[in-house]
Amino acid sequence: MTEGEQSAVAGDQSSVEQATVEQPPVRAHESPIVPAIEDKRPAATASDTLAQVKEELVAWVKTLMSAAVYAVLIVTFLFQVARVEGQSMAPTLEDQDRLIVNKLVYRIGEPRRGDIVMLYYPLNPEKSFVKRVIAEEGDTVRIVDGRVYVNDIPLKDDYVASEYRSHDDWGPQVIPEGYDFVMGDHRNNSSDSRHWGMVPKKYIIGKVQIRWWPVPTARVF
Repeated sequence: MTEGEQSAVAGDQSSVEQATVEQPPVRAHESPIVPAIEDKRPAATASDTLAQVKEELVAWVKTLMSAAVYAVLIVTFLFQVARVEGQSMAPTLEDQDRLIVNKLVYRIGEPRRGDIVMLYYPLNPEKSFVKRVIAEEGDTVRIVDGRVYVNDIPLKDDYVASEYRSHDDWGPQVIPEGYDFVMGDHRNNSSDSRHWGMVPKKYIIGKVQIRWWPVPTARVF
């Protein structure tokens, strides 16, 4: 190769290198140009949207059905909300008090003396009453001038206001197996075992556990 040819070749390489060096730099305040990327995902169709809506509806229906099942189980086996109608349990419970009744407690145990219970009215089980258990099976109950004796021991019933005491006589009578004797705390204004007899244990719905309304008088029994 001649000297002139070498110079020509060298000159071509120099031109290429010089062209590379002289490219304008990207300024600090300028963003580099990024080529756009084409979105090749298929657009959602009306059928896809409808399918998504159906899935959401099914999920909501399942949630609501589950909540309904849980509510039924709770009301059937655990707790029940009740409202007092009347004054037969005054002054302990007043008309329109709201209660929570524990139904589970008597599935694993028995009503005890002094328990306030919700029960089916023995003469018409479609109705329900709230009363206090006074005596259990095997106990002997006697009432003299309104004073209650259980197994010949005066009942401690200081929850009964003096103006609500009765002056009736009843018994003596032994409470048969499978039954309880109940009375209202408003002794002279209560329809209870003195009038319609003993309550079958299977008719006792549950124990009154909480009065939650009115709030100022809320309490646990």
